[in-house]
Amino acid sequence: MFTTRPTLQGTFGMASSTHWLASQSAMAVLEDGGNAYDAAVAAGFVLHVVEPHLNGPAGEVPIILAPAEGRVRVLCGQGVAPAGATVAHYRSLGLDLVPGTGPLAAAVPGAFDAWMLLLRDYGTKSLADVLKYAIGYAEDGHAPVERVGETVETVRELFESEWPSSAEVYLPGGTSPRPGELLRNPALAATWRRLVAEAEEAGKGSRVEQIEAARKVWSEGFIAEALVRQAARPTMDTSGTRHTGTLTAADLAGWEATYEDPATYDWNGWTLCKAGGWSQGPAFLQQLALLPAARAELPAYGSADYVHLLIEGCKLAMADREAWYGDADGSGTVPVADLLSAEYNAERRALIGEKASHELRPGSPGGRTAQLAAHARAVAAGEPGFDALGLPGAGAGEPTVAKSGTSPVPGEPDVSADGATRGDTCHLDIVDRWGNMVAATPSGGWLQSNPVVPELGFPLGTRLQMAWLDEGLPNSLTPGRRPRTTLTPSLALKDGVPVMAFGTPGGDQQDQWQVHFFLAVALGASVRGGLDLQGAIDAPNWHNDSFPGSFYPRGMRPGSVTVESRMDGEVIEELRRRGHDVTVGDAWSEGRLCAVARDPRTGVLSAAANPRGMQGYAVGR
Repeated sequence: MFTTRPTLQGTFGMASSTHWLASQSAMAVLEDGGNAYDAAVAAGFVLHVVEPHLNGPAGEVPIILAPAEGRVRVLCGQGVAPAGATVAHYRSLGLDLVPGTGPLAAAVPGAFDAWMLLLRDYGTKSLADVLKYAIGYAEDGHAPVERVGETVETVRELFESEWPSSAEVYLPGGTSPRPGELLRNPALAATWRRLVAEAEEAGKGSRVEQIEAARKVWSEGFIAEALVRQAARPTMDTSGTRHTGTLTAADLAGWEATYEDPATYDWNGWTLCKAGGWSQGPAFLQQLALLPAARAELPAYGSADYVHLLIEGCKLAMADREAWYGDADGSGTVPVADLLSAEYNAERRALIGEKASHELRPGSPGGRTAQLAAHARAVAAGEPGFDALGLPGAGAGEPTVAKSGTSPVPGEPDVSADGATRGDTCHLDIVDRWGNMVAATPSGGWLQSNPVVPELGFPLGTRLQMAWLDEGLPNSLTPGRRPRTTLTPSLALKDGVPVMAFGTPGGDQQDQWQVHFFLAVALGASVRGGLDLQGAIDAPNWHNDSFPGSFYPRGMRPGSVTVESRMDGEVIEELRRRGHDVTVGDAWSEGRLCAVARDPRTGVLSAAANPRGMQGYAVGR
């Protein structure tokens, strides 16, 4: 099989991420004697610097880890809604949706504390050791990828007229970042240097005490104080009005990242591990559960029957996501067991017919009655006044990721002039010579989502835009509860042993592209005696938007499918004959997957990364 790059193989360590500098920083940590978790933390902070349009320290990160000795765990770095973030408060401001930008959309920041817990509990390096790479790139500069400057240009007017602290960092001298020229963020470097100094002073010689001190500086010290000041500043957002946020010192001091068991599903000798129903992770598992039980009953890989089956199964899973996933319905649990049960999926599988469905069809797991937000019902029904992207009163919309002229790098944010963002994110996967494995999908805190906090060099996040302003739903805006997130790293076991970590940016597309990747690996031929990670990443990919989107303005395109032009033409025509509204995108325009693997029989490590966008890389030896 032709691939754009080799699937790397070795025995020492492997790192794959959406930016080469993060991958190489992770590898430098491994070379310096660190383990996969030390390397992941270092890479995560580098991603904050080199992909600031895709993630930041005040964003969020779900992490799945599989220690060489121990059980698979999920580390939740998704912050909750502040105490003042009530539906009543937002409705009193005349809002029907949480704005896509500005402090009203800010949850309690989650990423920093999650990285610190990972370092404390599973790492071996000091805080200074893992932060030095990010500090170096922020202080000395790095050559930015094209999309950073393109994103800044999109929101130039907003920065110059409303968000001057952002213009100071990203429009120095009125010039946006350019490839081949150094982009610096001295305020961010100073923040981390001060954090390390205060943590070392408070923690003296103990690595763990220093990490604990850093967590306290974030949640109660100078960083917390600056974040609260920023939230209180009236800020122009996507509503067209200046609003203040709800984040307080008590919110920051009262939250910390937590561990939990993964949601899992067994499929033909594999066990797939995902974050729970506060993420969209179980939608991956549901798509597998909707497939025929026996691998031999699947249609031929890449055929029209195969693509149709996966598209229609995805629609059913994502309809259930809309009705059942979240953290706010008061029951305390999402009915994942019922959603993955054989009986439920036999009923749901029977709904997949010869023709494409254009309906939003949530099910009734355990006999429960589905409830949808009013906005979701409106866009699903195609009510007048809602376009394909959900903008009331607007004209026809474009797909979230497809034709030239929208987002040039799939999975990167599709940004409007007011900073509204659809699609997002970074990803990293690491496996070390001891067999430790980790997958993480950091996101939020984008440079275009909120003004840069002048004292800190980074903005607040906007994850609350995922929550509905309707009461009584699993994903209603509720103080102390997590907004449902699109972030969804994956970890796969074979015969009970961890063998592969993978993931992708891409908002609502993440658990579409990942299912396609996983099946390509699981069904594909062996290359060099191992998993064909690169071939599965390079294979023609696709996505659909036949469900309400998670990002403001929360639209959908019933019956839509966007495919890469490399997909077989006969398959495309057959999909159209079956009623799919097919958009043919560029040849390399769907997915930004990363993956690492370990063969438990031999100890051979593997890695691969997405060639689309020309910035994701795997490294290893």
